[in-house]
Amino acid sequence: MTLPRVVITGTGAFTACGAGADTLWAAARDGVSAVGHVDFPVLTNQRVFRAAHIDDTLFQAHAVDYKPRFQDRVAAFALVAADEAVKMAGLSKEDFGEETGVIVGSGFGGAETLDVNYRAFERGELRMDPMSIPKIMTNAAASWISMTYGARGPVYCNSTACSSASQSIGMAYMLMRSGAIRRCITGGTEASVVTGVFRAWEVLRVLSPDLCRPFCQKRNGMALGEGAGILVLETLDDAQARGATILAEIVGYGTSSDAGDLLRPDFEGAARAMQLALADAGIQPADIGYVNAHGTGTVANDLSETNAMRLVFGDDFDKVAVSSTKPVHGHALGAAGAIEAIVTIEALRNQLAPPTTNYSTLDPAVGFQPVHGEARAIDTNFCLTNSFAFGGVNASLILGNAPDQ
Repeated sequence: MTLPRVVITGTGAFTACGAGADTLWAAARDGVSAVGHVDFPVLTNQRVFRAAHIDDTLFQAHAVDYKPRFQDRVAAFALVAADEAVKMAGLSKEDFGEETGVIVGSGFGGAETLDVNYRAFERGELRMDPMSIPKIMTNAAASWISMTYGARGPVYCNSTACSSASQSIGMAYMLMRSGAIRRCITGGTEASVVTGVFRAWEVLRVLSPDLCRPFCQKRNGMALGEGAGILVLETLDDAQARGATILAEIVGYGTSSDAGDLLRPDFEGAARAMQLALADAGIQPADIGYVNAHGTGTVANDLSETNAMRLVFGDDFDKVAVSSTKPVHGHALGAAGAIEAIVTIEALRNQLAPPTTNYSTLDPAVGFQPVHGEARAIDTNFCLTNSFAFGGVNASLILGNAPDQ
């Protein structure tokens, strides 16, 4: 039995770079960072003032079907991205139904609603938002997308920290290959640059006070980000039958668990996810021309991921273009994998590896230089994107060039 091939016919992005997958790609390609100054007046002893935040002006300019009475920003971000992805795919509500799934991950869910309620409680206010629970619940974004487009197939919400979106895309891919569904709206969303969540990351001491510099000797932490990335997946047969423009094909997926430390990554677990993706795709490490690395800019992650890539690619590692785009759009946690998958799709389509913004100095412990300074031309049929999460959850996706239309 031949398994269905899974292709991507629509992408949508809403990040601090702006609205649109093309806006995200342009920023990543040109190394233009959306990380800027953030100030939380409630935090009287705030120490870090940098994040990739979607301010209210940007949000209000692009909100789609926003219902503030019932939706946290996390669901609203997802709807902006889904609107773009569905339109790009050339689909409408009539095209979705019982054979369409929705799988959209998130790490925190309705962080702003939770934050507002906690502060109201601290002030001694008796009345809370009666819609808090449906706004906070992590699956809210997936459910709103399902309701908006009438997708009556399975709805899932992976909440696996920074691997949430990549696992969601991977799950969608597996369900479609199994024949359980024929189409899927998938990705991730996060709206966590709010007072309480920001402070929690700050006290964990992993946020950079100045610049996020993945793989650089001067790296000193990550830049928190937020936003949403949504993909429309279809079977190749269905996409070709309706004459859809195919952006790329998902050819491999691998996921693994370190089953070790909750916070400290294990390079062997990360390597296993990449190896599983390669095996699933039926290709060799040398076939990969670009890796969009998880690349958070923390000392532990960048060293662990480098060791994992060296284990996977061996002598071919120095031939692979590697970069992290998190200094551009921030680390969007549960949305990161989808945002970076969109960047990787465009890297493949344009045959350009985007640069690692802010990189300056070779770290002998890391032992390689990522693409930096400017985008680098590549010549490849396959690109890999990684997501490695707290809890030891690893996910790798391999994207291939669009089949002949």
